[in-house]
Amino acid sequence: MPEGNTLTTFGGRVRFFRDRAGMSRAVFGELCGRSGDWAKAIEIGKIGMPGLNMLIRMAGILRVDDLAELTGEQRLTTATYGKNTHDQASVIVRTLAAYPLAVSDREPVSADTLAANVAQAWMVWHGSPNQRTAVATILPRLLDDARTSVRLLESVDRRRALSSLAQIYHLVQLYLSFQPYPELILMTGDRAMQAAQDADDPKAIAAASWYLNHVWRDAGEQAEARIDLADQAGRLLRPENAEDRSLWGLLQLAMALSHAKIGRRGDAERHWDGARRTAQSLDGHHPWLMFGLGMVDAYAVTMAADLTNGHEATKQGDRIDLTAIPSKTRRAFHTVEIARGFYLRKEPLATVHLLNRAYGISPDTVAFNLFTRSAVSELMTTGGATVRDEARDLAHKIRLVPTA
Repeated sequence: MPEGNTLTTFGGRVRFFRDRAGMSRAVFGELCGRSGDWAKAIEIGKIGMPGLNMLIRMAGILRVDDLAELTGEQRLTTATYGKNTHDQASVIVRTLAAYPLAVSDREPVSADTLAANVAQAWMVWHGSPNQRTAVATILPRLLDDARTSVRLLESVDRRRALSSLAQIYHLVQLYLSFQPYPELILMTGDRAMQAAQDADDPKAIAAASWYLNHVWRDAGEQAEARIDLADQAGRLLRPENAEDRSLWGLLQLAMALSHAKIGRRGDAERHWDGARRTAQSLDGHHPWLMFGLGMVDAYAVTMAADLTNGHEATKQGDRIDLTAIPSKTRRAFHTVEIARGFYLRKEPLATVHLLNRAYGISPDTVAFNLFTRSAVSELMTTGGATVRDEARDLAHKIRLVPTA
């Protein structure tokens, strides 16, 4: 690889190889599933080194055989890009792999009881600061009950049980998120959609579309498909019904986030406006999806960060009241997103301070968040003395480094 001052940074190396390939920023960004502005932000150092999957994708696009030529002296460590694993994950994985084939000697759980149990599980998820631990003990039984009941119940009761099963798969997807089980996360999203369709329930289909949108967006894949899916699911809903209207707004938010992820600011803002108008017409939040005005406003921070506009992200963060969102995991997640805005602005002290605040709200959410793990790993060595101390303290808490 040629030497030169421009090649001392990750962004400089990306620019060198992009120029060598005769590729514009717009084309490179599009091939990466992002935008030309994203490519520029990478090259000028406004965005740091992305995750391993994106690095591999970039290397293929730029025809770089040795990944080290892109990463330079920055080592790819499991501390930087590794995913945390919950203590009970193996139990959940085994339950997903098991099928209730012998049910002739069992009694089904009634559709009413199943729905009540699922509602209680959502309350546990949103109300606990350590939500994975809280739901790990109840998910296996919920899965077993729902899948057995779907086989034994008939007619309307079976369709209601299928709708509950779809929600259980959503909970499993949330439990497995940011753990090293990408194929299972995709599988739970697909199973949830299948259950929702079998139930012939537009509300369940809308919710499944929201969660599939997350799966594809986090993987950086299927941009047009996930936008189209959300649009189609929204057309199944009846706007005169309050719950349907809430779900329609949620799907507008899904489309806004998808557009922002690939750099389409105008489309992102248009759909976000639709989501916000819908949220303003509702009283409170959806009981388990948490759609409401607070959630919509908080996602404006994520959109700005995905559009690499750190100043806009932090400005939006100053405007929102996270206490209005009745979910510890959501409040913690959105606090992390505000921290991401300050990280884009290269303000490490504010970044690590907000990450610690998020940890105080929900340790579980922060410990499994990939941005947190990457940022803390970096700030332990590159920040000032105060930043390094706070980052190291948080690193021990989230098991990024062993406790002495």
